[in-house]
Amino acid sequence: MTTRSVVLIDPQSYISQQIQKLVIENINFFCVESTVDAKNLLSRQPCSVGLVILDRSLQDSLEEVESLVAATAKTEWIALVAPAYMEMANVRSFVANAFYDYHTLPVDLQRLLMTIGHACGIAHLRLSLAKKENADSGHFGIHGNSAIMQSFFQRLDKVINADLAVLIGGETGTGKELVAQAIHGHSRRSKGPFVAVNCGAVPQNLIQSELFGHERGAFTGAQQRKIGSIEAANGGVLFLDEIGDLPLNMQANLLRVLQERTITRLGSTQPVPVDFRIIAATHVDLQQAIQNGSFREDLYYRLSVIQLDLPPLRSRDGDVPLLAEVIFKRLSANNPHCRANGFTSQALRVMSAYRWPGNVRELINRIHRAVILCEGKLIGVSDLGLDAHVDIPEAKTLEDARASLDRSILEISLRNNGNNVSRAARQLGVSRVTFYRMMNKHNIAATH
Repeated sequence: MTTRSVVLIDPQSYISQQIQKLVIENINFFCVESTVDAKNLLSRQPCSVGLVILDRSLQDSLEEVESLVAATAKTEWIALVAPAYMEMANVRSFVANAFYDYHTLPVDLQRLLMTIGHACGIAHLRLSLAKKENADSGHFGIHGNSAIMQSFFQRLDKVINADLAVLIGGETGTGKELVAQAIHGHSRRSKGPFVAVNCGAVPQNLIQSELFGHERGAFTGAQQRKIGSIEAANGGVLFLDEIGDLPLNMQANLLRVLQERTITRLGSTQPVPVDFRIIAATHVDLQQAIQNGSFREDLYYRLSVIQLDLPPLRSRDGDVPLLAEVIFKRLSANNPHCRANGFTSQALRVMSAYRWPGNVRELINRIHRAVILCEGKLIGVSDLGLDAHVDIPEAKTLEDARASLDRSILEISLRNNGNNVSRAARQLGVSRVTFYRMMNKHNIAATH
């Protein structure tokens, strides 16, 4: 049996002395006197469980204890509380929100050991889930297991080091800037700057100064030289979001920069050489904009040497639960007052069926709201503001239900066997040919 590590914050060493007199199989206790000592210990020695005594001997404030608990997400904390302290409303609230469990002093060692055992089990379960998350941690920080995203990742792999202009298309909120950052962060220009400009957010009278910079005295209010975004991106990547909103006169100027690789600041006649990779993004149809006369065709072809199209969230079959878990983990880790540990099955079902007009950005916003407002251990549909989208599920035929079950079994078997078809087939007791036939029947793509 694996030896479990437990840290005990015991300022007076009262409980430490009791424990040290006993031989407790498979548990190593590390006894410290303060939250600072515990934090230092946990940085060197991970512990599945932490115990902290909340009584008159506690020299740290509750805020310091709360800070420690929030900063050690891999440790399940148990409060050892004096009865008088449990009469205090702020202590009761603190214990209920921050701890896995509590134990009323004086210590009943057998009962405490049972609580520690349960907490170690939960810690081990969380660790195994975290390892699975890390194994499926996404591609360049972008998460998605759906077939359409796997195809997108294959294209992205080829784009990273091409050092050519990239045009990223996709609906609002799909994550176009995240893709641009991934291209920059994993390319040979990763040590250079990443400069982002939202062309739709800069007033038209300021866009030229924003992109090209200006010299002192170039116009009223120009008190000093300003380096523009294009020059600031020298050696790195210039990301122009919502490129379709760039005014026509600026489109002509940008085209000239891409052709000549020099810029001239406002108020100057001196050309400045620039070396950058341009990545542009748009949620509008630029081909239609060309037809309407609002976008230059020659600039379009300069920008779209390589084109990537991010699919909307509603087209990413099966990705919503994965994204929801990733987003929840990140947001809850930064919110020590979050009580939730995950989502109800109904919430996951409703999120999977919802159309997500705002795409991943909307998903992030709804989960952020839930992390702040949720009062329970699991985030429900109402916490996400999706009450209106709870529908009575349509009745399934026996054939539909069996097909759904078969598909789930195949996908789980593939996932558990690292997408190795031969091993998955052996696990289910069928031939490799039969397994492939079932994959084709249920439209399951082979992932390598």
